[in-house]
Parts: sequence; C-alpha cells; structure tokens
Amino acid sequence: MRSVYLDNIRWGTVLLVFLYHICYLFNGVGVPGGIPGAESVPALDVFAAAVYPWFMVLLFAVAGMSARYALERRTPGDFLRERRDKLLVPSTLGLFVLHWTTGYLNIRLGGGLAFIPAALVYPIAAVSGTGPLWFAQMLFLFSCLLLPIRRLDRDKALEKLPVWAVFLLFLPLWGSSQVLNVPVLTMYRFGIYLAAFLMGYFILSHKKIQRELERFRLPLLGIAIASGAVCTVRWLGKNYTDPACLQSLPANLCAWSAVLAVLGLGRRHLNRESAFTRYMRRTSFGIYVLHYPVLLAICSGLHAWRRFPAVWNYALALVIGLPATLGLYEAIRRIPVVRYLVLGQRGR
Repeated sequence: MRSVYLDNIRWGTVLLVFLYHICYLFNGVGVPGGIPGAESVPALDVFAAAVYPWFMVLLFAVAGMSARYALERRTPGDFLRERRDKLLVPSTLGLFVLHWTTGYLNIRLGGGLAFIPAALVYPIAAVSGTGPLWFAQMLFLFSCLLLPIRRLDRDKALEKLPVWAVFLLFLPLWGSSQVLNVPVLTMYRFGIYLAAFLMGYFILSHKKIQRELERFRLPLLGIAIASGAVCTVRWLGKNYTDPACLQSLPANLCAWSAVLAVLGLGRRHLNRESAFTRYMRRTSFGIYVLHYPVLLAICSGLHAWRRFPAVWNYALALVIGLPATLGLYEAIRRIPVVRYLVLGQRGR
C-alpha cells in the first residue's frame, strides 16, 4: 500500500520549490543565477533563506524512503529501469528537447549571446539548461549506488533506534555537508544529499520510527523553527547559498529537525486522499521537471516590462506560472516520444 502522507509531502514540497524559485529569480541578496537588476521584496528574500537549507534535504530523504518501498515490490533490474526512464532520460536527453530554453534565457539575460557563435548557441544552451534537473541526475546516481549496499540492513536493526538517536543523526548530516561539494555549482552537494537519501532508506522508512516522529512532532518542529531562525538572522540580506551558511551547524540542525518534523506532522495530518491530492501525486514530478523554464520566461518578461510594483511581479509569476506549468505538462504527456524524453513517461 502507498504511504499517502509521503505522497502529500512530496507534492507539497514541489510546490514549495516552485514558490522558492520565484523568490530566487527576483532575489535581492546576491544569490547567483537570479535575474540581473530585478527588484526584490525583502520579506520574500527572508522566506527563501528560511526554506533553502532543508527542502531539498527533505526531498532526498523522502526519495530514500520511497526507494525501500519500491524495492519491496520490484526486482533491482525493474527498479533501475524505472529510475532510468523517470530520472536519467529527462535530465539528459530532455535538455535537448525542452530545457535548452532555460540555458538560452540564462545566456541571454547574462549578455552572452554576443560572444557565442550562432551555430553553438543551441548545444551550449542545452548543456547548460539543467536548472533544477540536477535533483534527478543526483537521485539516479544515488539509486544506482543503493543497489549494492542495501543488504547491509537485512535484519532491519536500525528500526530499533530510539527517537533521540534519530535526532542526533544531524551530526553525521552536518559532517556530510562538509564533503563532496562541487565548487561554483553549489546545488551539487553530493555529501549531504547522499546522506539524506541513505538515512531515508535505512532509517526513516521504518514504521516504528515514523510513529515516534509523529509522537515527537511538536518538539522537533520547535527545534527546526529555532535553529532556522538563528540561521536566517545570521544570513539576513546575504547569499544564503554560500557554503559558509550551508555547512554551518545551525543550518544542518534546521535541515534535519525540519525533515523529522515534517514527516511527523505529515503522518499525523496528511494521511488522507482526495481527487485533488491524487492529481497532484500524479503530476508533481512533471511540475518539478517543467516549472523552471516556464518561471524563467515569465519572471524575465515581467522584469523587462517593469510596469508593476515588485510584489505584483511575485504574485503574477505565481498566478500565471502554475497554470502554465500544468498546461504544458498536460500537453507534453499527450505527445508520444516527447512525453518520454521530457517527462520519462512511456505510457499515457
């Protein structure tokens, strides 16, 4: 049976990523990759700084949990083929079908078109158009690494960990944040995201631990809010994606306690389905894959017009961007071949 609350956490976090990217594109604190010269809303820069340390850690932890459940129903070969289609194909071949637009817009915004020969614009734009698809690339790699090591937990001994020991895993998470980080491309944080994925698979996937997280959800939420506030205030008005922030103790304490709190709260309050939640479950990965080029085009257009107060740019990007992303998803999933290359979907 599906863990309904994990589905709801997943699509809810994808929507949070959507909101974050609007704030990121208009950011006024010097985070690289935003729209040059965009006017920001300081309060929304604070929101972006508050969620950035933990929401992708949460997605990787949930992906690790889901990997255990998938491997209980599938052979390793089937699991890997499914991950290849869903993750690897859209984040590689899909760049040349759709996401070259992301690379093109970034090059144009940065003034690079004047320096690139016309014949090279498309291949360079495609290769540089990864955007948020780094998540899919890393998740596929982690899925491959998981297969040879997953038998380390044959007797499920880790499900007996007390909740205080689970909480103290923020210390190895903090340690993992110090290693395997790609320079410049700060989103490729292999150490911490691999740790979150494996902790999700080996530890958080156990029902006993999930029940304990539900029981202690409010203290965990309090720790997440307190440590997140310390981190946010410390980096107020600064580049919150800087390694000095992301590798700090408060940021990693916030990240892990937020993951545990969301899982506990989700198990308590989100373990229910409706037609809307089932639709969001089916489309959440498509929203993740498609939203960034849509938002980049909308936000850069709004900035170019410069007719609205800054807060209206954020609101319009949301009101226009989410329906446009869903419309693009519904169109692409009906086109054979393109559906596979962009969304990783073989069937309709």
